Amino acid sequence: MIGSIALDAIAAKREALKELELKIWNTPEIAYLEVEACKWTAEMLKNEGFDVEIGVGGVPTAIKATYGSGHPVIGLLGEYDALPGMSQKVQTEKEAVEAGCPGQGCGHNLLGVAHVGAAIGIKAEMIEKKLPGTIIYFGCPGEEQLTGKPFMARGGAFDGIDMCIAWHPSNGDRISIGTQTALNTAKFHFKGRTAHAGGDPHNGRSALDAVELMNVGANYLREHVTSDVRIHYTITEGGTAPNIVPDKACVWYYVRALSREAVEDTYARLVKIAKGAAMMTETEVEEEFLGGCYNTLNNKVLANLVKDTMHEIPQEPWTDEEIAFAKALNEQSPQYKAGCAAVNRPEGTQLYEGPMEIETANSYGSTDVGDVQHIVPGIMIRTATYNIGAPGHSWQITACSGMSIGEKGMNRAAQVMAVSALKVLNDTSIYEAAKAEFDQEMAGKKYVCPIPAEVPVPYTK
Repeated sequence: MIGSIALDAIAAKREALKELELKIWNTPEIAYLEVEACKWTAEMLKNEGFDVEIGVGGVPTAIKATYGSGHPVIGLLGEYDALPGMSQKVQTEKEAVEAGCPGQGCGHNLLGVAHVGAAIGIKAEMIEKKLPGTIIYFGCPGEEQLTGKPFMARGGAFDGIDMCIAWHPSNGDRISIGTQTALNTAKFHFKGRTAHAGGDPHNGRSALDAVELMNVGANYLREHVTSDVRIHYTITEGGTAPNIVPDKACVWYYVRALSREAVEDTYARLVKIAKGAAMMTETEVEEEFLGGCYNTLNNKVLANLVKDTMHEIPQEPWTDEEIAFAKALNEQSPQYKAGCAAVNRPEGTQLYEGPMEIETANSYGSTDVGDVQHIVPGIMIRTATYNIGAPGHSWQITACSGMSIGEKGMNRAAQVMAVSALKVLNDTSIYEAAKAEFDQEMAGKKYVCPIPAEVPVPYTK
């Protein structure tokens, strides 16, 4: 049976994988500062016989761990960054381990380690069966800023791979061929002239007025974009006191859409609005472009491959204690009913169980996995690692990611990714069909990194 050796290898390493993901959970590090997670992950892969490179693509906390030779070359896209302010104890009441500190509110401690487990399983079966091909684990920093993989792609990290598989924690076992949005992110810094707001307001040129006018213009723009476009912002600097005309102000924008082209068109119009706001207020504006990513391009051939594999591998049952833990969380979640509907389960379900079908609906969140999916054929899958009602990026996810609920979903993901990849190594016609679909979808277009060469990798010293 294809994958049986891999499943045995993953089972043999289960405690070691659990130890790694809990170390990362207990030491949460935000985007581009994942020093310990990078080091621990690289050490495990090196000890497992992978050729390990740190800093791949010019990103200091990125990893490339390789085993094998020849084609197909399959990339596994791991991540390990935490979210700011998401610290939470493993309990059903909200209480931070350390107030204001990061936490794994998106389950990336599980995400990176599931791909490690898959890589170990694939390698074991490749050795036993003398399979040709190459498996590469990519440790991808900064996904929560949606720029890690674009920076890595800009530096050539994904050159030479043939296809990619990614997994993400979820409230259910899910595979989607719908689209997640592309994105641009930038800060607009306005510079004016300070003055006493009561004594000599005529001498002031308010940078905050410019920010507010820009936001008004952006809100009027919403009427004149395609329905898939999303524009959101927050003012990060707006002055110090009402009686001082602020000479500095800043607003941070995201622009999303279901295609890279729509993002670029809308963003160009947003830049014009910023310049117009500066003209109206006699201030100056500086655009600080932070990065961008592509929309996803999930491959239908690979989606069907993974779906079949998920049906073949039994889901590990939940314990009574795990169900009770999830129930206590769901009772606090206003998203519970929506969560049940999203995974097609009846109300009263606390943790996802059972087979799933491929989803076709679009999603308006973003992931930089889409960048790699515009370089080679790819698929992203999800398995249940938290309660059905958990809001995205929440303390509930942090809690589940630090306990057995998250670990069981992580283990299942490692199994599914490993067996799916081995099916491709055993039958390269699967890859050829996926590549043919990819070429048709791309229609001659080539991936162009959305982050210009002059934009530095964040936090690089």
